[in-house]
Amino acid sequence: MRLRALLETDALGLRLLGGEDELDRTVRGVMTTDLRDPSRYLSGGELVLTGLAWHRDAADSEPFVRILAGAGVAGLAAGEAELGDIPADLVEACRHHRLPLFAVHETVAFATITEYVVRQVSGERAGDLAAVVDRHRRLMTSGPAGGGPEVVLDLLTSDLDLRAWVLSPTGRQIAGAGAPLPGPLGAALAGHHLAATRTGRRGPHRATIAGTTYSLFPIRNTGRGAVPAARDVRESLLSDWLLAVEADASDWPAARLDLLQGVTQLIAVERDRRDAARTVRRRLAQEVLELVQAGAAPAEIAARLRVAAPVLLPGLGVAPQWQVVVARVDWSATGQAVAAGDIASGPVAQALLEEILVDPAVSGPDSADRIAVAHTGEEAIALVPLPTLTTVPADSGEDAEGEAGRAGAENADALDADPGLHADALLASVREPLSAGLADDGRLTLGVSAAVHSAEGLRGALEEARHARRVAAARPGRVCAAGHHELASHVLLLPFVPDDVRRAFTARLLDPLRDYDQRHRAELIETLEAFLDCDGSWTRCAARLHLHVNTLRYRVGRIEQLTGRDLSRLEDKLDFFLALRMS
Repeated sequence: MRLRALLETDALGLRLLGGEDELDRTVRGVMTTDLRDPSRYLSGGELVLTGLAWHRDAADSEPFVRILAGAGVAGLAAGEAELGDIPADLVEACRHHRLPLFAVHETVAFATITEYVVRQVSGERAGDLAAVVDRHRRLMTSGPAGGGPEVVLDLLTSDLDLRAWVLSPTGRQIAGAGAPLPGPLGAALAGHHLAATRTGRRGPHRATIAGTTYSLFPIRNTGRGAVPAARDVRESLLSDWLLAVEADASDWPAARLDLLQGVTQLIAVERDRRDAARTVRRRLAQEVLELVQAGAAPAEIAARLRVAAPVLLPGLGVAPQWQVVVARVDWSATGQAVAAGDIASGPVAQALLEEILVDPAVSGPDSADRIAVAHTGEEAIALVPLPTLTTVPADSGEDAEGEAGRAGAENADALDADPGLHADALLASVREPLSAGLADDGRLTLGVSAAVHSAEGLRGALEEARHARRVAAARPGRVCAAGHHELASHVLLLPFVPDDVRRAFTARLLDPLRDYDQRHRAELIETLEAFLDCDGSWTRCAARLHLHVNTLRYRVGRIEQLTGRDLSRLEDKLDFFLALRMS
């Protein structure tokens, strides 16, 4: 709005004291201050309101007005309630610096002026941007040439001075205007959004991180052709995108909130297109999975993989190795509208696994174009291609077979050394936000197979990934993963021990020690763990616990006395070790 409009509104009770030639200046906001130097709070274009509490004598006016003029404010409005008439030295200083000066009648509250200016500025900006967004909406809905989410976010920045980013449920940046959002900040914002959504509160949600306030808007398509709303928030929570805006929307007028909701609808259209493109990869994965589970001949599976390779590995023209990743989302019984057993967890795990398998350093809505995920029952199963490291031309002559054999051995060694996906690495950057979304009634467990070199190995890889997921399910925590390398140890056996056997076994060995520790604060459990971890070495264990060796011997003797076991015997050491692992 223009400064001139303030004089045309009688309700504001403003009198112009100077600066008639500058009334076409644009007002971008309001700032009320009685500080002698308010420069740190000024960004330019403000109408500054002051009660003149800073004015003690004539010498104060010149530096105050000089600071305002240097900051590029639009004008100054001084209240008459404190001093009566506006000081002549202030009028002169404003004339000297060509700063428009208004007098505010003592009956007019600064809040009245502030509300009027904010309403006018927001309404004009929202109206201008709404027209632009409406044109962009028609472009996007008529074809794929609309430019994607980045175009809409650029409009928010240029027209409303709002920085905004589209984030996945794990906090990965899908689109943004200007500088990228740091990964940890994106994960923190996604965690805030998921946690707030789980409480049932409607968006936008407010989050303050490192002193900066963000407003978080859910992105869901509610227009024509939209997917029906989920019966329970848990069915869509872990797959929805969000719009993070660097601003506090709690005091926005309705017009601006409606505008941002329209922006989320535009982005939702792009999300739907992305999901439609992903359908082909999902169907390929489903076909391969059905062949593997049905025990089809390796030649038939290999033929289907050759069809899938150009889609999953465009332009590479080589036969890949493959890894299998299995994920499952489980919900416990709660008082929500839909019982946990009625939630379709397979599609939830499918969408979530597609997101987890994307490199967190890669941005953009199409960065998952090499990931094929199917779901069967409550599981999601991903077929992940790993390009070969070395290829041998088919017409390389009689020695090609020998070269191919050596190349194959080198590839096998390379895969053993660097087997592609690692279970812990997959969840490292997403554990925090997903834990917030799972809250107290959800769990995500994930298992990763070793890389396999041919179709013959896929069935074994699938079983390996499923076993690894069961190992992860036996661990505490909301988000857990296990890899194939863990299946060669005793850990593989623990998930399959029945719960009643597990409880009886651990209680028989450890309850006497826990009871004794509770009564005497003797730290026998801690001593037992350290003793086993040090392979029964008295000196190393005593050093770790900062004890004299005789004190350690006394504690171990007390453990043996309470349990009737002998820690010098391998069998008893193994029993204690397993009991601690299962407790």
